[in-house]
Amino acid sequence: MAIKIYNPTTSGRRGMTGIDYRTALTTKEAEKKLTKSFHRKAGRNKGKISVRHKGGGHARRYRIIDFKRNKIDVPARVASIEYDPNRSAFIALLNYQDGEKRYIIAPDGIKVGNKVISAEKAPLEAGNAMLLKNILVGTQIHNIELLPGQGGKMVRSAGSFATVMANENGYTNVKMPSGEIRKIRDNCRATIGQISNSEHGTIIIGKAGRSRWMGIRPAVRGSAMNPCDHPHGGGEGRAGIGLRRGPKTPWGKQARGVKTRRAKKWSDKFILERRK
Repeated sequence: MAIKIYNPTTSGRRGMTGIDYRTALTTKEAEKKLTKSFHRKAGRNKGKISVRHKGGGHARRYRIIDFKRNKIDVPARVASIEYDPNRSAFIALLNYQDGEKRYIIAPDGIKVGNKVISAEKAPLEAGNAMLLKNILVGTQIHNIELLPGQGGKMVRSAGSFATVMANENGYTNVKMPSGEIRKIRDNCRATIGQISNSEHGTIIIGKAGRSRWMGIRPAVRGSAMNPCDHPHGGGEGRAGIGLRRGPKTPWGKQARGVKTRRAKKWSDKFILERRK
């Protein structure tokens, strides 16, 4: 997959980069039966803004992804690699031997025509899904379940992967992309391989309009506001945050170096090593 660099024909184009989808994708049209309408709330809860800087954006349809991989022991062939506007990774359309079609998150290196399968134990090839207890130590995995049959909840974004560290006492130790090592029940399912579109994080947006297409609205600096609107506001000329020990949110809470995980959370016992 190649990064596309644009000619500096305008100020917005200068420095802008993108993914060359011609080399990465095999079709433009989504499978109609596997899409549905998608109404975005734009960061609002009952009309009140709960997440700032969200709204607008290009209209999109939701692709129904098979996170559970619960079609057991039925082989499938990869029919296409497609773009999904709702996630950073690419998706793959699978044609199962019994005629059913499903989308999965496309792992890196998977190609049209490849055979994949979900089973209790399967070959260690990209796209195959199996139980954690049957995956060799050191294998890269993604789309990991937290509870058996629940469907993949972790490691689903572009370029990410987790690593199997050990299998012991009914649990598998998995090193997450953050560096955290946690125990997961070994009868949970995971998919082999690293997720596709690993260049996603290197893309330069280039202009404000491209952010608006993605539904990202402008963010105003607190130091550019008045004191009544933000703790950083006010002062003559360009002023810093003053004598405060660190930056604050618009509501006066500390914004850096504060732990956000709930104290004594029930799942703390499964975390062997905290993220760095």
